[in-house]
Formats: sequence, structure tokens, C-alpha cells
Amino acid sequence: MNIYLELFLCFAKIGAFTLGGGYAMVPLIEKEVVDNKGWLDKQEFIDSLALAQSAPGPIAVNTAVFVGYKSAGFLGAICTTLGAILPSFLIILIIALFFRDIKDNIYVEKSFKAIRPAIVALIAAPLYRMGKNAGINKRNIIIPILVAVLIAFFNITPILFIVLAAIGGIVYGKVKEANK
Repeated sequence: MNIYLELFLCFAKIGAFTLGGGYAMVPLIEKEVVDNKGWLDKQEFIDSLALAQSAPGPIAVNTAVFVGYKSAGFLGAICTTLGAILPSFLIILIIALFFRDIKDNIYVEKSFKAIRPAIVALIAAPLYRMGKNAGINKRNIIIPILVAVLIAFFNITPILFIVLAAIGGIVYGKVKEANK
């Protein structure tokens, strides 16, 4: 199969069958891209998530761009991006056409309420795996927890922590290098 079509279909499948937004797509993207297709290895995927998270825009689209570009260049990035967003666009378009007729339907309302816990789990699972792969353990777990609390409750921009982490990584590398 043509790589461009394969990239498009892979991300269209993920985009069509994932409820809950970008973070809910992450475990499916990882399974397809790393485990099934082998387009990225585990470390490249983690790096792509870090890059996707720090770039403006939705994480799923940013990850799609990275995977597509890494796999097949600029055209690959276009194919994965279209694949990731087209199903959602079409589904929302169809829902919008019928929204007035279904918005007060008790079954629709209850269905959306029932989906919420599953979406939380879909978001939590890749966070746990990313933490393990990033070397988070019982001794240093306080750092990501503290950063999350500062961002969530004190409205501190995540960019500050990204810059501080980059500077900290450079300093740590220099100190480690000097001690050799």
C-alpha cells in the first residue's frame, strides 16, 4: 500500500474511533505508530509527545504532523493531519445538522455522561506510561506533581516549566560531564 494512503488511513481510523479529544488519542496513536507500524520507536514517540505538547495546537494533530513528517516528509505530515482531523470534522458536521433534534434527548445526555470516566482513563494511561519511560519514580514523582499543581491552581504558564526543564537539563548535562 502507498505510504501516504497508509498514513492517512491509520490516522483516520484513530480519529474516527476516539472519543475524548487529543489526549484520549495518544494510546491509540502509540499502539499504531510504535507497536503495529514501527514508524517510530518508543523514545521517538515520547519525544514527539513532548514536542507536540509544547507546540501550539491540539496534541493529536501536532503528533500526527510529527509522525507523518518523520515517516514520509511534508506530504506525509499533510496526510496524517488530514487523517486525524477529517473524521472529527465530518462527525461534528453531521451532529450539527441534527443537534436541535437530539440535544434534549435523555439517552444522548446519559450516553455522554457515561463516556466521561472512560475518557479520563484513556488520558491517564498514557500519562502513566510516559512517566515510566521518562524515568519518573518514587523519589522524583514530586516534580511533575508540583508542576501540575502550579499550572492547574496557580495559573502559571507551562512554557515557564518547559524553559526551566530545558535549562535544568543543560546544566545537569554539563555538571555530569564535568564530573567524569
